[in-house]
Amino acid sequence: MIIDTLQNAQLYYKLGIRFMKAFEFLAQKDLKTMPKGKYEIDEHIFAMVNEYDTVPTDNEQMEAHKKYIDVQYIVSGSELIGHDFLQDKVPSKAYDATADYQLFAETPMFFSRLEEGMFAIFFPTDLHMPNIMVSKPMPVRKVVIKIAVD
Repeated sequence: MIIDTLQNAQLYYKLGIRFMKAFEFLAQKDLKTMPKGKYEIDEHIFAMVNEYDTVPTDNEQMEAHKKYIDVQYIVSGSELIGHDFLQDKVPSKAYDATADYQLFAETPMFFSRLEEGMFAIFFPTDLHMPNIMVSKPMPVRKVVIKIAVD
């Protein structure tokens, strides 16, 4: 897992051309006015623009993906993201290959606060619980870029 700001994105270009394309998409688009929805960047990368109100942890679970790496970028608002290492965790919901996720009921080991202009990268070995309220529910606009692992 990596947490940083978009102004430091060039540091992560070394992770490969797909990361470079993902960060260039985030830097070159007007994400505050872009309509919600799914945007194909290339055959291995797509972005989802979403808006929601943050929620308490009460009914939330951590998730993991096998086919895609998540780059979660906060356009506006603030949220907590719980995270942990996959290691020997037992899923509460088996892996769904079509939707590319599985769920884990454990409490996250860590919570990080993401603010406008910040991103988090979650690899298949990382569990994450996004969309969590800081102190009270608030609106968030986020872009999640999915980068194919293969």
